[in-house]
Amino acid sequence: MKLKPLMALSLTGVFVLSACGEDADTGAEADDDAADESTTETESEEAPSGQLEIRGSDTMVNLGQAFAETYMSEANEAAGLSVTGGGSGTGIAALINDDVDLAQSSRLMADEEIQEASDNNVDVHRFIVGRDGLGVATHPENPVDELTVDELKDIFVGEVTSWDELGWEDGGDISLYSRQSNSGTYVYFNENIMDGEDFGSGAQYMSGSSAIQEAVAQDESAIGYIGIGYFDDSINAVDIAADEDSDYYTPLEEENVNSGDYPIARPLNFYTNGVPDGLLEHYLTWVTQDERAGDVLMDTGFYHLTDDDEEQNEEKFSELGLNE
Repeated sequence: MKLKPLMALSLTGVFVLSACGEDADTGAEADDDAADESTTETESEEAPSGQLEIRGSDTMVNLGQAFAETYMSEANEAAGLSVTGGGSGTGIAALINDDVDLAQSSRLMADEEIQEASDNNVDVHRFIVGRDGLGVATHPENPVDELTVDELKDIFVGEVTSWDELGWEDGGDISLYSRQSNSGTYVYFNENIMDGEDFGSGAQYMSGSSAIQEAVAQDESAIGYIGIGYFDDSINAVDIAADEDSDYYTPLEEENVNSGDYPIARPLNFYTNGVPDGLLEHYLTWVTQDERAGDVLMDTGFYHLTDDDEEQNEEKFSELGLNE
């Protein structure tokens, strides 16, 4: 099954939600709606008010906006959350400069970023909010539907430059599409697939995952890499094997990603400055523990936390004395 992403939502702090449909609910349906509204009102009355500025990963921007919309409409109507992209590096830099409350990142912070944060008296804490299988995208007319990690590296460093080297005789030269260097997806792919080597000559560097998705959909010779939340029927997700002796797996099945069988999987992260309190603590608790946040993950094309992810979050909450 291919997963389709939500379109990016425009968040300005307060959402106006309207009912749909012409027929009024009756009987049990009306009772259920009343109960839901009562629960939302009770949650909002108990939840802290305020504003949060959130910035970072383009891979996560649709997810972050959907988290925020659901949280504000169903758990805390008194909150105002603004979520923007720009890349993981942009979000982390904003956190280090104390310009945002929360950074969204599809990669781990680098040692030098952690040091810079410390130099700025920024006390960084990480929370895992979901799982992503980084997908390799090709045009639907491309018959090469399986690649090993080594073959993938050879393609992107420019060792393999023509599709006929991979069995597609009429494929012509390979068109490489990559994210820009401020992207967490770029950093993850470069470090984990390319071993830090340079991209092949002629690689085209795109400003966002949507741009790669659109370019690959229009270019039969294309190959690119994007988060699974950006796959739809206009592109193909290549099955990947860890090596030539391993089985091939698709990233479009949660079990493959969360088990580690699909070899290009990563956590999705929130970073904070200092111990979260008030609204930020309430929001982080909701994102990491509420079932509705898990539904948002699946609806936007990402996957639930693994048991290890949940354990790491529990240890972090305990370390910081949260939810006590």
